[in-house]
Amino acid sequence: MSRPSPAARQRSLVLLILVLLGCGFLTTSLVSYYTALDSIRAGIIHTELPLTSDNVYSEIQKDLVRPILISSMMSRDTFARDWVMAGEQDAGQMTRYLGEVQAHYGTVTSFFVSEQSHTYYQSKGVLKQVKQSEPRDAWYFRVRNMQEPYEINVDADMANQDRLTVFINYKVFDYQQRFIGVTGVGLTVDAVVELIDTYQQRYNRSVFFVDTSGRIVLTGAQGGPMGAKVGQSLSELPGLEDLMAKLPQPQSGNFEYQEQGRGHFLNVRFIPELDWYLFVDKQENGALAGLRQSLYLNLLICLLVTLIVISLVSIALRRYQARINALATTDQLTELLNRRGFDLLANQALQEARRHNSPLCALLLDLDQFKELNDKHGHLAGDEVLRGFANNLQSDLRQADIICRWGGEEFILLLKDTRPEQARELGEKIRQQTELSRFTHNGSNLQITVSIGLAQLQADDALNQLIARADRALYRAKQSGRNRLCEETA
Repeated sequence: MSRPSPAARQRSLVLLILVLLGCGFLTTSLVSYYTALDSIRAGIIHTELPLTSDNVYSEIQKDLVRPILISSMMSRDTFARDWVMAGEQDAGQMTRYLGEVQAHYGTVTSFFVSEQSHTYYQSKGVLKQVKQSEPRDAWYFRVRNMQEPYEINVDADMANQDRLTVFINYKVFDYQQRFIGVTGVGLTVDAVVELIDTYQQRYNRSVFFVDTSGRIVLTGAQGGPMGAKVGQSLSELPGLEDLMAKLPQPQSGNFEYQEQGRGHFLNVRFIPELDWYLFVDKQENGALAGLRQSLYLNLLICLLVTLIVISLVSIALRRYQARINALATTDQLTELLNRRGFDLLANQALQEARRHNSPLCALLLDLDQFKELNDKHGHLAGDEVLRGFANNLQSDLRQADIICRWGGEEFILLLKDTRPEQARELGEKIRQQTELSRFTHNGSNLQITVSIGLAQLQADDALNQLIARADRALYRAKQSGRNRLCEETA
């Protein structure tokens, strides 16, 4: 079975790192996201919504419950009872009393309806006589006959151009607990709606009121959940159809529901003073939008970090691979090509020479008596000579020429597009330069000579044949006394 190429192994490694980084970043981001999600959800359900409900309830106590307390006080006021029991002698006394209540407590209206005379007294004077046959007076007879001491009723206020008003109607009894009339105050619905809108803007929640039968009784100007209007039942609203079944008796609690794929958190609080439920609703999407944005930002950062890491790893791998390739084809001492690197480039040079019918010459060089130099001065001195000789060779060659440390003290040059006489001239130049060169080591000037064998590429030569003929020429140079160049022509 063939082994994968280095490039394939590199791609596999980069892909593995990409998968590991991606999985790690994704897992970390998702774990952090869902941990934060659970924390935020718990905070909304157990802290934010109950706290909002408490704040709204406090406002209700001030702005809605307060009128109930005023009406209750009026129903027990001795002046009102004594005035009625005295025969309602002076209507001005009652209207002044109602005017003072309205002015002192800042209500929109204040009123008293007498059971004895069926007269409707208001702060501006006598308004009318209530009649059981009049539909607009049905509220009075309903309150007279009910068991509860008071009711909250939304109706048109005849004393204020039929302005829609929230009335608190409170029954009045004499000292023997006999029913003698109904008193109370009113708030405009617009004021209450504005109050709810203020709650919603302040707390970024949907706030609305529901009676014990599941009917919406008060909402903001834009309506209740999903735009529901006053009078609608919760059973008509998506996601809230079964909520009243979960509230079989007045109680408070936390709930969640879905509508059109959107999650909602809901805090329900029963307000006994109004006999209503206060609903505080918050959409999950709005609460978690910032968290999702953080998740997307984290994922984007993770992606960028992953890409940067992969890029750096790829660059490092390419450099490492290039370094490995260089080490595999380069002689570490002289930084020239080794035999493996030479074979790769030399075979290409042979093909080019044949393709373009251009001359190609090889010079095989061997440093004379190099063993004796090593024995006398040490191997470090020999290494210094080899490095210096290699540097000199490189300075004499063209960039296209191929130079290789063949082994030990032997070097080979492959000269492209070079005729034998040019190669001979270069070889002589190298020989003379070497003879004149001095290589310094530990304060000593070392001298050495070189023997050179020259061969030209023949028509049917393979690389090893060309080198073999250059080697024979080198052998003759050695046998002829060294420090010379010999040429193999056959």
